[in-house]
Amino acid sequence: MQKNEIFNTVNIVRLALVAAIYVAMSLVIQPFIYGPIQCRISEALVLLCFYRKDYCASMILGCFIVNLFSPSGLYDIIFGTLATAVAVIPMYFIKNIYVASLLPVVANGFIVGFELFLCGEPFWFSVGTVALGEAVAVCIVGILLFKLVFEKSSHLLKLIGNTKVEKKTALQ
Repeated sequence: MQKNEIFNTVNIVRLALVAAIYVAMSLVIQPFIYGPIQCRISEALVLLCFYRKDYCASMILGCFIVNLFSPSGLYDIIFGTLATAVAVIPMYFIKNIYVASLLPVVANGFIVGFELFLCGEPFWFSVGTVALGEAVAVCIVGILLFKLVFEKSSHLLKLIGNTKVEKKTALQ
């Protein structure tokens, strides 16, 4: 991806829309996206970073905005956004979507688990429950969404601006 491609209007709008969709999907189920037992179904969108690396900006920005509403305040703004950055930045460079889907599980489990520990929650319980919620959102919902919907449609892959996965031909 060339530098001028990243800053063109279509791409900036695409990235802004994805960040807005992440925020909307999160805030609509707001009571269930914070605390030791949480599941942000919007986290399924982090797999966009597997297909195109500039979606990292969308995910980090979307997470930051959602965390502005967190009852944990500054802790969630810092640690939650950091967890997303740690998870999504290397995701594009991983060749297997199943392996890539584990990055947010581990990053959010430990980093958000530590954040919740600082807020008075038991560390290992928080790590486990946050990781479990992330696994449901990314490893189950996200994988199903992208493998069964997006990768089956060259139109949808083009819509997300895929730069990684090649559509297999009928002869392969």
